[in-house]
Amino acid sequence: MNAAPLGWLGIARLGVVQAALGAIVVLATSTMNRVMVVELALPATLPGALVALHYGVQVLRPRMGYGSDVGGRRTPWIVGGMAVLAAGVVVAAVATALMAVNLWAGIALAIAAFIAVGLGVGAAGTSLLALLAKRVDAKRRAPAATILWIMMIAGIAITATVAGKLLDPFSTLRLVYVTGCLAMLAFIASGIAVWGIEGSGDAARAPAPVRQSGGFLRALREIWAEPQARRFAIFVFVSMLAYSAQELILEPFAGSVFALTPGESTRLNGAQHGGVLVGMLLVAIGAGLAGEFRQKAMRAWTVGGCLASAAAILGLAAAGLVGPAWPLRLSVIVLGIANGTFAVSAIGAMMGLAGAGRGGRDGTRIGLWGAAQALAFGLGGLLGTSASDLARAVFGSPATAYGAVFVAEAALFLLAARIAAGVFSQPSPAPATEAVGLAGSPT
Repeated sequence: MNAAPLGWLGIARLGVVQAALGAIVVLATSTMNRVMVVELALPATLPGALVALHYGVQVLRPRMGYGSDVGGRRTPWIVGGMAVLAAGVVVAAVATALMAVNLWAGIALAIAAFIAVGLGVGAAGTSLLALLAKRVDAKRRAPAATILWIMMIAGIAITATVAGKLLDPFSTLRLVYVTGCLAMLAFIASGIAVWGIEGSGDAARAPAPVRQSGGFLRALREIWAEPQARRFAIFVFVSMLAYSAQELILEPFAGSVFALTPGESTRLNGAQHGGVLVGMLLVAIGAGLAGEFRQKAMRAWTVGGCLASAAAILGLAAAGLVGPAWPLRLSVIVLGIANGTFAVSAIGAMMGLAGAGRGGRDGTRIGLWGAAQALAFGLGGLLGTSASDLARAVFGSPATAYGAVFVAEAALFLLAARIAAGVFSQPSPAPATEAVGLAGSPT
């Protein structure tokens, strides 16, 4: 028995979970990062490696999604994942404080903490998207994806602001206390948000055909054998690789080539993220006017967003050659709009494709795509920064070096557009007749 589709209030409730997830993660990936590098004067490689570790652990997302498929319910995985995530970030704060008195013990504890953070993000995030995909009507998928990502960004922004104020005057004890309080509040908010959203009893539980199909590895092989699911996973990896690579070199590019101050480059980064929100809203409004986020619309927005991203990044490559006369801020805003357009349309497409093919495996599919995104983000930051250093050694000129990296990223976006066109050029496979739908899933 399938539960009724979620209304706007239900979508907003899941958005609260996404906001809480982003709020906890930013404490680990941003606040701890800054404390290790600035207050503790440790090499930036250390927090960089820890953040990469938390992405690497998320290769387990397909297994987590499979677990929620088998159980027939997403809420336990969301709540459990948020608990592990909250505990992980508190331990990360303790580990950071420990580094001040015993570096190696602190690093060992931080490794365990960031593994927990990655596991928590994977479990909660995958099941959240699987729940959203199963319970949202096609006409609401793009607006729902936009709502979730806007609330996530809001959660990150609010937490960063509040934590920044509460941490002054800084001490490692205060870091642990503030982190613990914020993590606990985020966990409680997410628990309240999902309370009863799947219902209870038999009405909320569906048979789990995947349990009878030979286990997780067979389920994963069968999903990978589905051309559409496989191509979409490759698309997610390629597009997110391009996206994450350009994110980490934008501010250094602005500082090295355009001589922007740290404050100016930070505002430029803010303008880009403002453009991302505009792009997301454009897709949501466009899908709303169309009445339904159909496959042709998914293809147009996703492919168009990738092509526009490639063009905008080529504009940045040209900006480095032209110099201060180039409208850099406008170019960055256009890049943000293009990024937001392809990102939210891809999320909407993912929600539509999650149930395509053999039924009862929505969570496993979304886990596969989430793992592809996590790997891309882990590699993107490393490859983007390394490529810029290598290009500078080869070309000498910062403008030429960054321009070469931007051209490579544009090529990745063009490749992603071609893959996306192939994903939507074929009809989605119909779910297997023996499967029964489950009641009840960016950065």
